[in-house]
Amino acid sequence: MDAIAELSAEQGYEATKIGDVVRRAGVARKTLYDNFEGKEEVFLSAFDAGLEDVTERVEEACAATGGDWDERLAAGLAAFLAYVAEHPALARMCMVEALSATPAAKQRYEDALGGFVEMTSRVSPRDDRLPATIDETVVGGVAWIVYQKIRRGEAKRARELLPELAEFMTAPYIGATGKRAGT
Repeated sequence: MDAIAELSAEQGYEATKIGDVVRRAGVARKTLYDNFEGKEEVFLSAFDAGLEDVTERVEEACAATGGDWDERLAAGLAAFLAYVAEHPALARMCMVEALSATPAAKQRYEDALGGFVEMTSRVSPRDDRLPATIDETVVGGVAWIVYQKIRRGEAKRARELLPELAEFMTAPYIGATGKRAGT
């Protein structure tokens, strides 16, 4: 799965061939086909594993903070950005290549965004003055900025986005409620 992430990041999903994957992974073609039906299944399995890992890290960071909503949002965001920086090839595969790889990969990406929207909804304050789509808006905005960073080959610098993106994520909620958490 590491091989498909690296190769997809380097040359794109479409250009990546099974032969490339088995060579990079150092396994026999038969071994790959004993475990996966083909390239798409390897790709989707790598996507799922990465998503599970980053989701766990984000949820743990939010829970460990134990602070107010804005601190939990910032902690989750920091965990996400750290994961992107630590796993640039996997981040590119999941956030860039998945959008055009296959219909199933694109659906996985959209479902993943939905999961992050749900996490944001659980943490952020509720206020009738906020639009119903506020959680989707902030998660989509973060995803777009991180996508651009990855596309430019700067995934390893994703942590640098934390101050700006934390402000972006919390500002609408503060604006509607008129106060930061704990005030």
